[in-house]
Amino acid sequence: MNKSIKHVAVLMGGWSAEREVSLVTGAACVKALQEAGYDVTPIDVQRDMGALMTRLYPKPDVVFNALHGRFGEDGCVQGLLDILAIPYTYSGLLASAIAMNKPMAKTLFEKAGLKVAEHIVTTLPELVEHDVMEPPFVIKPVNEGSSVGVHIVMDDDHRAVLDDGSLAGEIIMVEKFIEGRELTVAVMGDKALAVTEITTERGFYDYDAKYVEGGSKHIVPAKISKKIYAKAMEQAVIAHNALGCRGISRADFRLDGNDLYILEINTQPGMTPTSLVPEQALHAGMSFKQLVCWMVDNAEYDQ
Repeated sequence: MNKSIKHVAVLMGGWSAEREVSLVTGAACVKALQEAGYDVTPIDVQRDMGALMTRLYPKPDVVFNALHGRFGEDGCVQGLLDILAIPYTYSGLLASAIAMNKPMAKTLFEKAGLKVAEHIVTTLPELVEHDVMEPPFVIKPVNEGSSVGVHIVMDDDHRAVLDDGSLAGEIIMVEKFIEGRELTVAVMGDKALAVTEITTERGFYDYDAKYVEGGSKHIVPAKISKKIYAKAMEQAVIAHNALGCRGISRADFRLDGNDLYILEINTQPGMTPTSLVPEQALHAGMSFKQLVCWMVDNAEYDQ
């Protein structure tokens, strides 16, 4: 604990599709920070910036940004905190915005020498009317997290998956489905923590697999070759730096044989009881309380 930091405000909730997960993350971080001796102010963020700014005065020493999804994770809140000159956890405005925009992030990953799946950006009407890619492929919103609105299409009949209303907005990304194993790597500062393999009986690592108890199994360290393990660790750091991330991030990969494809970076990975980053930190010898204290101690804002 940094003794010069006394007051921490924890932003949680919000109004995105990931509100409930954010509340769980926020509650866990509030508890850990209180146990560490900080004066903590929990703030359930609503769509009222005047009310939020009122809650942020007198200014805390640090904001722990436990928001997930749009407006909390995509650079919007980060920009407000930059204006207020309040240090905050995780990445800054630009890295947050780029990471949340999946096609733009993929462009930077490719420029950094990382493999990405074949993909196109299209619209819902275009996808309904035409075969934009041979199946199997994955349909993703361009700017959501936690697998919100993600659909895997294994055959030509993909119209039915578009009728559930989970794809907000017209612009979507269609990505070639990569067979293989799901891997994820947390980066803390400039160092990768571990490689986790994720398995689930739900078909893919969707929202429920991520957050419902028993929805998935996390194997840490992943039982893969030393060469692939080291490659995943190295590439997670490359991806973190390519987007200009800071603090904690988590890179998700697909391993197909010996080919490692990066899917995306999460600049504000969850801190729920089933979350991956706390598990990897524990594997590296760091308790949950030590992890959130490190994040507070290393908080910054863009001047």
